[in-house]
Amino acid sequence: MKSELIFIPYPGIGHLRSTVEMAKLLVNQENQLSISVLIIPFITEGEAGASAYVAALAASSNNRLRYEIITGGDQPTAETTRLDIHVENHKPQIRLAVANLVDGYLTQPNSPRLAGFVVDMFCTSTIEVADEFGVPTYLFYTSNAGILALGFHIQMLYDENQYDVNESDFQDSDAELIVPSLTRPYPVKCLPMGFASKVWLPVYVHLTRKYREMKGILINTVTELEPSALKCLSSGDTPPVYPVGPLLHLEKQVDEKQPEILRWLDEQPARSVVFLCFGSMGGFGVEQVREIAVALERSGHCFLWSLRRASEDIMKEFPGEFTNLEEILPEGFLVRTEEKGKVLGWALQVAVLENPAIGGFVTHCGWNSTLESLWFGVPTLAWPLYAEQKFNAFEMVEELGLAVEIKRYWRGDHLAGAAKELVTAEEIERGIMSLMVQDSDVRKRVTEMSEKCRVALMDGGYSRIALQKFIEDVKKNMASPDKEI
Repeated sequence: MKSELIFIPYPGIGHLRSTVEMAKLLVNQENQLSISVLIIPFITEGEAGASAYVAALAASSNNRLRYEIITGGDQPTAETTRLDIHVENHKPQIRLAVANLVDGYLTQPNSPRLAGFVVDMFCTSTIEVADEFGVPTYLFYTSNAGILALGFHIQMLYDENQYDVNESDFQDSDAELIVPSLTRPYPVKCLPMGFASKVWLPVYVHLTRKYREMKGILINTVTELEPSALKCLSSGDTPPVYPVGPLLHLEKQVDEKQPEILRWLDEQPARSVVFLCFGSMGGFGVEQVREIAVALERSGHCFLWSLRRASEDIMKEFPGEFTNLEEILPEGFLVRTEEKGKVLGWALQVAVLENPAIGGFVTHCGWNSTLESLWFGVPTLAWPLYAEQKFNAFEMVEELGLAVEIKRYWRGDHLAGAAKELVTAEEIERGIMSLMVQDSDVRKRVTEMSEKCRVALMDGGYSRIALQKFIEDVKKNMASPDKEI
């Protein structure tokens, strides 16, 4: 029996790309399945590569994997809204798109049956639309199992009036949380700011309650990467989980600067270059830029630095490029490091990470970036900037031993507008020197995990098995043929 799933990704480039990769895997694995991906307008204009990527998706639609761009509702040029409100405001357009799809089935011979919605972690309000069409909803959690389990734990404590962490004191607290999914106590100082914010904590708690209503949860992780977290999620009162990662967008991109950078990398010895890149929303002020520059020069290592300026209001404008590097970098830096390093704006991260010359990756700990580094066997130096990245850093450094730390506690949050403290050149240099040790235990563990990530996606691998289990459960959960939709 042919079946159709509706995918509703959150409108951010990292969320959209991993959703698309999962959709591709599903239609490749099950030839009776088709998928329609509904793409909501992005909240903020300027995400690097977003417009071209969305346009390419729309052009690549076929009868089994379709991409439909939703229009109407909030527009990116309007006053910025909260992410949950933005999704809520597009529900009428989503409802109409699904209705048109279902109506189209009636005119097609041997048409598929609507089998359910697969919604992003921030799109849970669309479960109501799925209910209207009489189909189940599944969650796609684009981050890791560890932060999902932490969210469930905090939601439980919050609902039982046992959670009182607040933004006025959590960054100075010495308290620790005992979290069932972690093998060691979790410092309150390492909490993402959203779990202590008066504005955001109720939002995240509400989202997590909705997660419990799902028929199942697909997670972009690997069984052997997060065994404790996945065991915890599988033994509680939460929906079934399917670890189907790593879901990575590995297609080659084209950039006018790419050939020059890749040629330079090809000339460097293996594992000799440290790569610094902080995602589409990662940028720094002049004072922090100079501290990084001093650290790089003192370290003596070759480097490739994707440098972008901080945005005054990241919810309205993404970080951009500095217009004159000589004005913001230490005097003579570019001349002194001409042979050892390259400074550029936006970097094609995958193309860089897969180059054998890359020996270490200084990263904001976004989950997609973390998975990419593991895929290519490149150890990371953790510099979390926003969202769940403080947790990711803790998990990678302390829980899993797959990354090196600059420092244990990080103040501030790029997205929340909270000022981040200056990270000194001494701290950064010390971290880089540790990162680039060639025979370190971290590097060995990363190499081993890289192989496990690749095996997971092969026939018989853990992620392929989880994906097949999800497909089988979708078939079981489909509405009966008599039920009107």
